[in-house]
Amino acid sequence: MTITITAFEASPDEGQGLARDMRVRWALEEVGQPYDVRLMSFAALKEPAHRERNPFGQIPTFEEGDLKLFESGAIILHIAERFGGLLPPDPNGRARAIMWMFAALNTVEPPIVEYEQTSLMERDRSWHEERIPLMERAIVRRLKSLSVWLGDREWLEDEFTAGDLMMVMVLRRLDGDGIVERFPNLAAYVARGTARPAYQRAFAAQLAVFKNSQSRA
Repeated sequence: MTITITAFEASPDEGQGLARDMRVRWALEEVGQPYDVRLMSFAALKEPAHRERNPFGQIPTFEEGDLKLFESGAIILHIAERFGGLLPPDPNGRARAIMWMFAALNTVEPPIVEYEQTSLMERDRSWHEERIPLMERAIVRRLKSLSVWLGDREWLEDEFTAGDLMMVMVLRRLDGDGIVERFPNLAAYVARGTARPAYQRAFAAQLAVFKNSQSRA
């Protein structure tokens, strides 16, 4: 059965690979599974057909046969459990890899998302200039703890796992802000992740979608 995922027809990140379909693309490339992509306009995301895949009208979604999933974390966990390559074979290693997926989504990403939203959507508010440094400090606290844990390790645990995939993608949300670069080991960690051939294939695929959308505009 063919795997089909959904992605933006014209991603607002302008081909930078920050939309959440990139996480799913990378996971599928890591486990060597082919997939089709259903490109969605913003209007189509709110239509009933897509609401059956994701009641919140978002991307990405994952379909294979009768199975329909939404939420990038749930999708990547399913991919990692079904196909080899993203979870260690031993139970303890597997549990810790899943733990790092949750840490990326629940501990590291929330202050980053709040920082992004405030930076983009609330610039005209009187309290914007005062709030941004506070939010930045919240991110730095998380990254400092992560940096201490990583130390001189190559990956968060003994090998690259779905936890690293998710953490690298979350840290990439800070591209261009200079925050990750305050922690050289984290910057090197992100660079190692994005240098992986599977990441490069996934990035090229999503960038091609953006370029095609631009050529049609």
